[in-house]
Amino acid sequence: MMFDSTNERFQMAVKFVNHTSKHIFLTGKAGTGKTTFLKYIKENTFKKMAVVAPTGVAAINAGGVTMHSFFQLPFVPFLPTQHTGWNDLNGGTTNAHALLRNIRFNYDRRELLRELELLVIDEVSMVRADMLDAVDVILRHFRKRPMEPFGGVQILYIGDLYQLPPVVRNEEWSILKQHYKSPFFFDAQVMQQTYPLYVELDKIYRQSDLLFINILNNIRNNVATNDDLDTLHQFYRPGYRPAKEENFITLTSHNAQSDSINYSELEKLPGKSQSFDAKISGDFGEKAFPAEKTLNVKVGAQIMFIKNDKGEARKFYNGKIGTIKAFKEDKIVIEFPNDEGELEIEREQWKNVKFVYNKEKDTVDEEELGMFEQFPIRLAWAITIHKSQGLTFNKAIIDAGASFAPGQVYVALSRLTNLEGLILFSRIQPHAISTDERVIAFSQTAAKAEDLKEYLEEAQKVFIAKSLLISFDWEKIVAQLENLCEENADRQIPEKEDAIKLAEQLLQKAWKQKETAQKFLFQLERLVETAEADNYVQLNARMEAAANYFKNALKEELIDPFQKHIDAMRVKKRTGKYVGALKYIQITFLRKKQQIEQSFQITSGLVNGLHSDALLAIVEAQRKNVVAIEPQTVEEKTATAKPKKGDTYKITLEMYKQGKSVAEISKERGFAFGTIESHLTSFLRTGEVKIQDLVPPHKLPRILSVIKDAGDDLSLTPIKQKLGEDYSFGEIRAAITYYTSLAESEDVNQEQ
Repeated sequence: MMFDSTNERFQMAVKFVNHTSKHIFLTGKAGTGKTTFLKYIKENTFKKMAVVAPTGVAAINAGGVTMHSFFQLPFVPFLPTQHTGWNDLNGGTTNAHALLRNIRFNYDRRELLRELELLVIDEVSMVRADMLDAVDVILRHFRKRPMEPFGGVQILYIGDLYQLPPVVRNEEWSILKQHYKSPFFFDAQVMQQTYPLYVELDKIYRQSDLLFINILNNIRNNVATNDDLDTLHQFYRPGYRPAKEENFITLTSHNAQSDSINYSELEKLPGKSQSFDAKISGDFGEKAFPAEKTLNVKVGAQIMFIKNDKGEARKFYNGKIGTIKAFKEDKIVIEFPNDEGELEIEREQWKNVKFVYNKEKDTVDEEELGMFEQFPIRLAWAITIHKSQGLTFNKAIIDAGASFAPGQVYVALSRLTNLEGLILFSRIQPHAISTDERVIAFSQTAAKAEDLKEYLEEAQKVFIAKSLLISFDWEKIVAQLENLCEENADRQIPEKEDAIKLAEQLLQKAWKQKETAQKFLFQLERLVETAEADNYVQLNARMEAAANYFKNALKEELIDPFQKHIDAMRVKKRTGKYVGALKYIQITFLRKKQQIEQSFQITSGLVNGLHSDALLAIVEAQRKNVVAIEPQTVEEKTATAKPKKGDTYKITLEMYKQGKSVAEISKERGFAFGTIESHLTSFLRTGEVKIQDLVPPHKLPRILSVIKDAGDDLSLTPIKQKLGEDYSFGEIRAAITYYTSLAESEDVNQEQ
């Protein structure tokens, strides 16, 4: 389905996501465009967002990552209780204390969580309540906002509760039911504090037959009548064998059943089977493969597409049935029933990504970890009802016998575009139509706005007011200067003591600015509540005074002295990486100054009766933070670029493999000893350098013990203070890298 500009509910939902801070549950019947909505938001939001899903395949299809990998969630039930034991994970459960103790987020991941504004959870029907509570705990903690649900991050839930339910084993539910009414996400404890707005897409694109739509709605809501079933049973044809050219697909309840049908039909075809192996590069877990690793097909094989076509033409869609006509080099020729012509297809690409915070652009970006390339088709004489989720068929045989699970009747039938394309191999018994009563109850009692337009206007006012408060949040400035002070202790730069002293002085000034900003925030919150009474005059006056004060303070106390330091350091040798780091901090100062200026524009606009759309445009500009880092010098680019084949890191590695010591490489290359150690440390994760090469075996256990005790605070200086002078910063840094890579490896192994 392509974007439909006439769909008012769709457009309204977009505005709720982009121009409010409301948590939203975006749902809708099968075929109403939930997947299209997610794609549109990804391409059209100014907010810093990440997309997660409960399974690997769902994450790949959504262009996101799994919840377990993004948040380092353990694969055990989370209990919303206080600490009860010293090692909860060994007891088969975890809680807030154990969860936070075992998480090993590096600085970049913590910064990503702090910067996040919008978290999309796709296929939320499969998310267990305890998983959502665990996510809430992590976001509150690492964003340092313990009193706000999800640490202040806006959550967009997308899914259909009438389709795939959460997977919970009996032994897990026997534990969880003591804390949760149901395993569904809406019964998470955090949901009692912040219920999402329930927005249902209501324009059905898959079906147009009103009789069929009505039957599907009744089945979905557990109110199917005898007349509904009688209508469906008009298509009951047990043992029906369609002609080949009819291109029916059979929906089954089990994998073995669909696989047997596909293999049997493939064997009946003449000719030799052709095999196409997927091309896999980088990191791409097998459980997340979106297509067959090895595709076995023949000329004449019935196939279906498992991905939508790109671009304007849209020659195929997810679920379209066709037949293989021929093979041409690394292409497959497909023909379609009742369509003239043919289509040559090539391999499609699916990316495995991770989300990273881009300091230069102040955005959350996708970074490619791996690629899966394969033809976007699979054999399609049969498919399981479970795997048919999200697909659209013109003709289907539904063969589930007596093994219908709750909700499967609706999922299976709703794949079809019309009743005429339906064949039932078995009758649908009334007891098989059994949508979970808890889902129906939630849908009936969820927070639904009677007038979405009026509710949107109020939520937008709150969003505009909240943007004023964000402008006076000094947390990021303080955090970056604290990090600078820590890192300076380990840097090898000219006039190091002066740099350390300046960083500490700037940090003290930032702390004082933060204290003043917090006092003003208390005033601002009260002013915002009553501002409309005097047409925002007093609010605007106070904002003007505050904007002038803080802009001057930023310029005189942080921006100017920092720029003077950058100018002094950039002309010295071997300071490129340091100057690059300083520029990233400097841009935070400049962006804060810009935010404050735009906040005054907002209050001025309110006084002058500016329309909400114009005010929201200012807010959007404020959140985009358009200030950019000035172009880097050649030295800075070299120093801050990511290691690539043949670059400075690889050169160091090759020299090390030749048997040269760190000291010899340092002298020969003209780099500090610690820099060479840092180069080699980066190869611990790849296995090209062993930890024993950088840390003496008799020191490693002691360092690892102190690192483990440090929990999620893996700052170098405190660890060095505990270990003493016998342990170098380089050894500690290498041990931290080794320790975190082991933890990440264990997480990946558990997920697979």
